[in-house]
Amino acid sequence: MSVGIALAELLAWNHESAVFWKGHLDANPALLHVPCGIGGTANVHEFAAHVWGVELRWAQRVAGLPLLGKGDVPTELEALFGLHQEAVEIFQTLLDDPRQDWDGVFTLDLDWLPPQARSFSHRKLVAHALFHSQRHWAQLATLVRAAGFPSEFKGDLLFSQALA
Repeated sequence: MSVGIALAELLAWNHESAVFWKGHLDANPALLHVPCGIGGTANVHEFAAHVWGVELRWAQRVAGLPLLGKGDVPTELEALFGLHQEAVEIFQTLLDDPRQDWDGVFTLDLDWLPPQARSFSHRKLVAHALFHSQRHWAQLATLVRAAGFPSEFKGDLLFSQALA
């Protein structure tokens, strides 16, 4: 066993959290209308769209695939969750490819990043994408608890089945 945490383990942890939130939002549809100002969103529904849409765009970037347009993000919850599932498939394909150069340099073409801060390893970009989602799910847990919708979210890595 490696002492490091593998990207596959982070992907599994990310998926556990996404499945939890999809189920919680399905069971509590009123949550979708709770105001939320995180990531420029107006409510939890837009926030879930942000998390899963960004996750898919990161997967597509790293894989060299065309990016989902921000205007092409669906609105229905099941379709939004489909973005997550597509991202997981892309990430898993990358992880399963023995030719993948995880330390290879990937340069982002993002205008909001200064040119000297646009290059990262593939490994770092995938880890960023997965932690981006986890960080937002933790924010959502706090938000919905404060709004009176306790979630029982156990998002800490300690409680994940992804790691032994």
